[in-house]
Amino acid sequence: MTRVAGRRPYVVLPVVAGQGRFWLVFWRKKDRRRPARGTTDRHALVPIPLTGGVLSGQVRDQQGGALAGTEVSVMDPADRRAVYVETDPFGRFAASMMPGRYRVRVEAGGYQQVTDVVEVSWGEHADMGHIVLGEDPALRPPRPGVFVIDGDHSSVRFVARHIGMSKVYGRFNRFQGQIRIAEPFEESSVDVVIDAASVDTNVPARDTHLRSADFLDVERFPELRFSSLRFVAHGGNRWTVDGDLTLHGLTSDVSLDTTFLGAAEWNGDRVGAVATTQLHREHYTLNWQQTIAKGLPVVGSTIQIQLDVQAIRQS
Repeated sequence: MTRVAGRRPYVVLPVVAGQGRFWLVFWRKKDRRRPARGTTDRHALVPIPLTGGVLSGQVRDQQGGALAGTEVSVMDPADRRAVYVETDPFGRFAASMMPGRYRVRVEAGGYQQVTDVVEVSWGEHADMGHIVLGEDPALRPPRPGVFVIDGDHSSVRFVARHIGMSKVYGRFNRFQGQIRIAEPFEESSVDVVIDAASVDTNVPARDTHLRSADFLDVERFPELRFSSLRFVAHGGNRWTVDGDLTLHGLTSDVSLDTTFLGAAEWNGDRVGAVATTQLHREHYTLNWQQTIAKGLPVVGSTIQIQLDVQAIRQS
């Protein structure tokens, strides 16, 4: 059989005719490549299934910047969510879909929601292209001024792991604070003071232990204090508030992942925000520890902090 440089035979069949024997060869085209098994298009962002198609797109803001973490919900004709994905660091998303007509909802905090209808066909790549989200005016930072935290409509909560299994939920019932909104917004500041003795996990014996010298030692350190150092924008209504937390007599830096919820008029001019962070007990010498079998700690070393804040304008 004669070889052809740079090409492989696709099928080789032996043929016997009369007294002779020869080979019937089907050559593969030189520039032809077969898709991987189970796909029909090797150029798609994700493999296209044999029984469906692929939907993809890229989400950007009005300045052309990629919007990572944007929520993309794909609804079927019965208004049931068929797919939910979040965009990657480049603002892209892709999902394998059954063929059909879908409503696509794209939303990110601080931006106006976009909805579109798309048809996904069998064996094809439905590319929505660039989806541009405009700024939501309702979630712009408030005008400069001083706000006082409304303790009746705010909360300071924490979550800790117990023996590596269940979660223990608690809160501080007494706290006060002030938010100063500046222009530019990045120069704003927050100061909060928390009464350590107000810790509450709904179990009196456990709360007594938390107030003792093993943990908060409220007789020596009656207050927890947080003072911000800077505000960092991440697009839309998402910010990082960096600051110092003083707890148990020691100060350590903390970053609050913050989402601004907007402003409203109700018994005054109000603003709202939620924020989360993690604390490590060892940073504040809260080193009390007890273990059970296999060395598993009774109380985990990482504490989740969840803040829900509503503040009233004073000036």
